[in-house]
Amino acid sequence: MPRHADQLIPTRATLIDRLKDWQDQSTWQEFFDTYWKLIYGVARKAGLTDAEAQDVVQETMFSVARHMPTFKYDPAIGSFKAWLLNMTRWRIIDQLRSCGPLALHRPLSSGAATATATADKVIDPVSERLDELWDAEWESNLLEAALAKVKPHLDPQKYQIFDFYVNKDWAPEKVAKAFGVSVDQVYMAKHRVTEMIKEEIKRLEKEIT
Repeated sequence: MPRHADQLIPTRATLIDRLKDWQDQSTWQEFFDTYWKLIYGVARKAGLTDAEAQDVVQETMFSVARHMPTFKYDPAIGSFKAWLLNMTRWRIIDQLRSCGPLALHRPLSSGAATATATADKVIDPVSERLDELWDAEWESNLLEAALAKVKPHLDPQKYQIFDFYVNKDWAPEKVAKAFGVSVDQVYMAKHRVTEMIKEEIKRLEKEIT
């Protein structure tokens, strides 16, 4: 039987505290796995190439590592979310500066384009647009991180039922027939998985926003 969601993810405050130990490779790997896509995605949508965005990820991780020995996590002073954004913002600025003045007018890559009228310009890394982008990507990353932690503790069939019903948008009757279960069991699987994901997201939000 899966453990309660509160037991599935170590508190982010605890994770951050463990990062002070350079030798704790498992903790650093967990930190990287949790945040690299967030940093990379924002860098790409700020107009950087794949290689430049990868550099931003690496440099941001190095910056976090350098600050960890003296870093004190105190939500009353400032959120970890905002601190990590600043780390990422500075690395993006560094990349743009290294590319010269023309980088400030570089078009977004096709994979990072938005539907806005200003999609042909990079997002000014010191503007509120980057903050808004960070917030949106942060929420997406929270969902992905929560799902990644919950999934290994779920019955594989229940997760597949959830995936086909919620993510692939199959009708409940079609899902029930495909997996040989009742429609009520489809609804129940969706409810249980959704609640576990919500609990994970709440925990993450409480600890690191």
